[in-house]
Amino acid sequence: MLYSDIQIITVSIRKLHHTKMEMLVTTIATIASSVTEGTVTEFRSQVLWALVVGVILAFILGFAMGANDVANAFGTSVGSGVIDLKWAYILATIFETLGALLVGYNVTDTMRRGVVDVKLFDHQPKVLFLGQLAILGGCSAWLLIATFAHLPVSTTHSITGATVGFGLVAMGGKGIHWMKIVSIIASWFVSPVLSGLVSSILYIIVDFSVLRRSNPFLSGLIALPIFYWFCIAFNVFAVSYQGSKLLHLSSVPLWLSITTSCVIATICAIAIHFIVVPYLKKSVEKQVNGHKERDIKCGIKREKSTAVTSISKVQELDEVISTSGIIQDIAVLSSSSDSGRNGTSLTHQTTFDVNDHDYQTASPQRDSTDIRIEQRGATVVDVSHHSLSRKEDSAVSLNMKSAIKALKRFTRWFLPARNRTPDDKTLKVFSSIQVFTACFAGFAHGANDVSNAIAPLTALLAIYMHMDVEQKGETPIYVLLYGVFAICVGLIVLGKKVILTVGTKMSKINAASGFTIEFGAALTALLASKAGLPVSTTHSLVGSVVFVGIVKSRQGVDWRIFRNIALSWMVTLPVSGLISAGIMFILKFFV
Repeated sequence: MLYSDIQIITVSIRKLHHTKMEMLVTTIATIASSVTEGTVTEFRSQVLWALVVGVILAFILGFAMGANDVANAFGTSVGSGVIDLKWAYILATIFETLGALLVGYNVTDTMRRGVVDVKLFDHQPKVLFLGQLAILGGCSAWLLIATFAHLPVSTTHSITGATVGFGLVAMGGKGIHWMKIVSIIASWFVSPVLSGLVSSILYIIVDFSVLRRSNPFLSGLIALPIFYWFCIAFNVFAVSYQGSKLLHLSSVPLWLSITTSCVIATICAIAIHFIVVPYLKKSVEKQVNGHKERDIKCGIKREKSTAVTSISKVQELDEVISTSGIIQDIAVLSSSSDSGRNGTSLTHQTTFDVNDHDYQTASPQRDSTDIRIEQRGATVVDVSHHSLSRKEDSAVSLNMKSAIKALKRFTRWFLPARNRTPDDKTLKVFSSIQVFTACFAGFAHGANDVSNAIAPLTALLAIYMHMDVEQKGETPIYVLLYGVFAICVGLIVLGKKVILTVGTKMSKINAASGFTIEFGAALTALLASKAGLPVSTTHSLVGSVVFVGIVKSRQGVDWRIFRNIALSWMVTLPVSGLISAGIMFILKFFV
C-alpha cells in the first residue's frame, strides 16, 4: 500500500514538472517571438524610406540597363537593316521577359553572394540594407554616363564594382572574394576573344557553304534548315537544362535535355525545309524580278548617254595606248609567240593575280648566281667557298619566299574575299534567320544579365521582410517583371544611342555577318552562364563584331571607336565602385 502511494506521488511530481517545463518553453518562445516581431517591426519602420528609394533606384538601374545592355543585343540586327527600331523594341520586350523568367529565375542573387560574404552581416542587417542602395546608385549612375557617351558597357561588371565599393567602406575589405574580382578582370579579355573566335568560325563556315558558291542563293536555301536546327536546339537546351524552378525544369537530367532539344529542332527544321524555304524562294525571286523590270525601264533612258560616254572612253584609251608604246610591246610579244610556235619557247611567262594586283611567275625563279654560272659554261673550273655559301643562302631565301607565298595563297583562299558583295537574294535568306538570332540574343541577355540587375532589389526585400541577409527564399516573380519593365522602357527611350554604335559605327554589318555575330555571342554567353564563368554579354557581342569585321574585310573595324569601348570596359569596375563607395560613406555616417 505504501509502495503504491509512493509511485502515485512520484508520477504526479513528474507530470507536474513536465507541465511546468512545457509552460516555461512556451512562455520563452512567446517572449522570443514577440521580441522578434517587435524587432522586425522596428527595423521596418527605420528603413521604410530606404526601401522606397531602393525601388526607385532599381527602376533607374533597369532603365539604364535597357538603354545600354539590351541595345547591344539588338544593335547588329538594326545595323544590318533586318529589323527597324520599332520591331527591336517589341522583340526585346518579349524575349528579355522570357529569358529572365525561364532561365534567369534561378540565378538572381549569385553576383551579390559571389563578390561579398554576406554572412558577415548577420548581426548588421541594416548595413547590408543600406549597402544595396549604394550598389544601385553606383551602378545606375555609371550606366547612364556610359549610355550618354554612346559606350556599351557591362551591367554585370558595374554591379560587381559597386558591390566591391560598398564592401570596402562597410567592412574595410573584409569578406570580399578577391579571386572573383580577378576572374572578372580576366573576362575582359576572355569574353570578347572567345565570342569573337566562335563568331569568326561560324562566318567562315557560312562563307564556305553559301557565300562563295556559284549560286549562293540556292546554297543559302539548302543550308537554312541546318542553321535553324542549331539555333533551335541550343535554345531549347538552354531552357530545359538547369532551367527555371517556376516551370519545374531545374531537375531535368542532361540526357533528357539533349534528346528533347534534338527532337524539337529536327521537327522545326523539317517544317522550315518544306514550308519556309519554298515560300522564301518564291517571295525573294518575285521581289528581285520586280526590281529588274523597274531597272530595265529606267535603263532604256540611260542607254544613249551611256553609249556616248563609252565611245569617248574608248577614244581616250586608244590615245593612251598609242602614246605609251603598248602597241609596240604587243607586236614584239606577238612575234615572240610566233617564234615559239616555230620551235623557240618563251623563257618567262607572267600571270596576274586579280585579288592582290601583283604578279607571280608561272615558271620557277632562278637565282642570279646560278644564271651567271650557267652563262660561263665550261670556263668555270673552280668555285670559291664564299660563292657556294652565297648560293646556299640564296637557296634558303628562295625557299622562305616560296613558303611565305604559299601561306599567303592559302590565307587568301581560306579567308573570305575582301571586296565580295553578297547579292540581295542571298542576304534576304539570312535576314529571315537573323530575326531569329536577334530574339535568341535577347533571350540570352534576359537569362544572363537581368537577374544580376535586380539582385540588389531582391536583397532589399528579403532583408526588409525577414531581416534575412542570406536571402534563402525565391525571388518573387513580380520583382523580375518589374526589372524587365524598367529595362524595356530604357531601351525605347535611350537605346538608339548604343544601337548605332554597335550596329553601324564600329563595323559594317550585313545579314550574313549579323547572323554569325548574334548567334556566336549568344552561344558563348549562355554556355558560359551554364558553366558559371563570368562572361559578359556586352563584351561577347562587341568581340564578335570586331572579329567578324576583321575576317570579313581585314579592314572593316573602326579602331578609334573600339579603343574607346575597351577603355570604358576597363574603367567600369573602378568608377562604379568609387560612386558606390561615396554613397555608402554618406549613408554610413549620416543615417
